[in-house]
Amino acid sequence: MVVGDVTTAVDVLVLGGGPGGYVSAIRAAQLGRSVELVLAEPPGGTCLNKGCIPLKALGTAARRYAEARPEALAALGIKMAGPVSLDFATMQGWKEGVVKKLSNGVQQLLNGNKIEQLIGRGWFISPNEIRVEAEYGVHRISFERCVIAVGAESVSLPELPFDGKNLLSPEMALALAELPPAISIFGDDYIALELATIFARIGVAVTLLLPGETPLPDVEVAAVRLVQAGLRKLGVQMISGARPLGLAEAKLVYKNAKGEQLSPLPLVLSVGTKARTVDLELDAAKIKLDANGFIPVNASQQTARPHIFAAGDCTGQANLASDAIKQAKVAAENLSGRKAQYAPQARPQVIYTAPELARVGYSTEAAIQAGYKVVTGRFQLGANGRALTLGADMGVVLTVAEEGSEILLGLTYVGPGAGELIGEAALALEMGATLTDLSEILHPHPGLGEALGESADAALNQAIHLLAAPLAARK
Repeated sequence: MVVGDVTTAVDVLVLGGGPGGYVSAIRAAQLGRSVELVLAEPPGGTCLNKGCIPLKALGTAARRYAEARPEALAALGIKMAGPVSLDFATMQGWKEGVVKKLSNGVQQLLNGNKIEQLIGRGWFISPNEIRVEAEYGVHRISFERCVIAVGAESVSLPELPFDGKNLLSPEMALALAELPPAISIFGDDYIALELATIFARIGVAVTLLLPGETPLPDVEVAAVRLVQAGLRKLGVQMISGARPLGLAEAKLVYKNAKGEQLSPLPLVLSVGTKARTVDLELDAAKIKLDANGFIPVNASQQTARPHIFAAGDCTGQANLASDAIKQAKVAAENLSGRKAQYAPQARPQVIYTAPELARVGYSTEAAIQAGYKVVTGRFQLGANGRALTLGADMGVVLTVAEEGSEILLGLTYVGPGAGELIGEAALALEMGATLTDLSEILHPHPGLGEALGESADAALNQAIHLLAAPLAARK
């Protein structure tokens, strides 16, 4: 590529190398487009390099460490000669190995699809042209079509900016070189809870500061209670109604019902994200941001400029890689002349706590607020044979359906394998399945999947492995 004032023309330009960026680039290339990818960090973006994958990798290592402790194995008749030790540096090295392998895999896919790549920071200078500041100079690129997929980044609180030492973003916490004896986490989202679970499992004293009364305020109450119980079992101290006031004498002061308290440092803030749009100079492209700083798009992922698309976290639609990947495919299809829309009926979410929590669709309260008359089913994992053989009877499946039609509206699962099993419920929702459809599925026995069918049976008043009044008595 020529460096300097000479403009290079490309067919499709993609800004950003995360799930929204590299996926749209690959799909557009598959559809015959010539693609240039501008990325400011290694392939895979924040999700692969700093966020989702590191979080799940450390979560797996922490879970295995906790499960290998003598006290955890004694009930199974397994005895160990001595305590299990933890080498955190090796654990972090293993995590980085996973990240590197996946990032290299994405790079191979980009190369295999003949996608030109430019490492640098790009910004718009007109609706059809950008400038990129790269390692060896500034490049000027014109394009026919463009996909903006620059992602988002963690935000701090105005009075508590990240400093990399005492005040950490979730990404900073995942990259710690040494384990602190204690850590505080402020937030009530899935990231805050997963971080609390990881650090507690590997022996760090965790204080979870909740801005409200409970974590996960939009999740089924019965499911949240089980997650809270699991966190307490790990030794996590949860404080409701916490409100950070600022730093005083190198200690964070927070306020709750008992007055001002001091929390251990470092403090991790998990309070949301903001789109990386500040330096894009979108005014030059004649694109306006919404009130929250995100890029508005339609169902085809088009911005206000029909030839410019956006996908992923920068659109503010959902901060999940699965959404970014789907939006990226939709953008690539449309810019290639095909018709596609981003309109998922089911958006599953998994939270890797202890026990795991996964959900899709409406909660009971949300379904009622949306105007549905609902029927619900509940099945405790304590009555599931496979859960008992796994030593994991603390769990539940909660099912919500529309009364009368029996159409499934939502399902929440708390227990082992939640992240894998929720796919069945997502498929059922996407296909418009009913309670009877879910009940009719044959699951392996003994298997955790049986609990999904049993929960549907409970909503139909025909559960076998739950005590209930005889059918004649209910009429």
